[in-house]
Amino acid sequence: MTEHSSTPGTSRRVAVVTGGSRGIGRETAERLAADGYAVVVNYAGNEAEADKTVAAVTEAGGEAIAVRADVADQTEVAALFDATESTYGGVDVVVHAAGVMALAPLVDLDLDALDRMHRTNIRGTFVVDQQAARRLRAGGALINFSSSVLALAIPGYSAYAATKGAVEAMTLIVARELRGRDVTVNAVAPGPTATALFLDGKDEETIARMAAQPPLERLGTPRDIAEVVSFLAGPAGRWVNGQVLRANGGIA
Repeated sequence: MTEHSSTPGTSRRVAVVTGGSRGIGRETAERLAADGYAVVVNYAGNEAEADKTVAAVTEAGGEAIAVRADVADQTEVAALFDATESTYGGVDVVVHAAGVMALAPLVDLDLDALDRMHRTNIRGTFVVDQQAARRLRAGGALINFSSSVLALAIPGYSAYAATKGAVEAMTLIVARELRGRDVTVNAVAPGPTATALFLDGKDEETIARMAAQPPLERLGTPRDIAEVVSFLAGPAGRWVNGQVLRANGGIA
């Protein structure tokens, strides 16, 4: 765990961001820190990248720590939340951005790849949401990540889209299970976004074709998505609950 000094019990609002070492998760961590949150950057294995996120936050005047945890391991995720509470005094926002993607037509997809996606994307969401539901303070927000590929129905994405369908189902139900807690639960469903997860394995022609599809005629950026998360996490988004927000430039 890489730590920046803080006083336990501080009144500052606190956010946990899984998958916060790169891509949308990193941009979200930096955006929430700019909003005034103390941020816990969760990472699975790349400590160096997580440290870069923490450094970017602290250099901008914010507070952050990096904590390693496999999101599908309930013991490690409980320890992640324990570290958050012991360092900053509580948890107000949980952004679950960690995820993996393997692409192939259903007929060809290796079942080991299916199992890996199931473990991280479905079990991981369940485990993180379980801890969030137990620990979020009143006025808090839980924000999961789905994908606009559910609406686009792109060949090759059947297994990945299936995992994100499960995320959406969990999101809508947990929002209702937390009645009376003053905690919102929503999912953000990005469209094609210029992250390593999206760009890896695609040629320039494919990327250009997908970038041209939204009416706004470009790929999304991690910043676009982080702004949506910031809205849902903050006071302006309090009346949005139990929803899937498709942030995709109008592609679907």
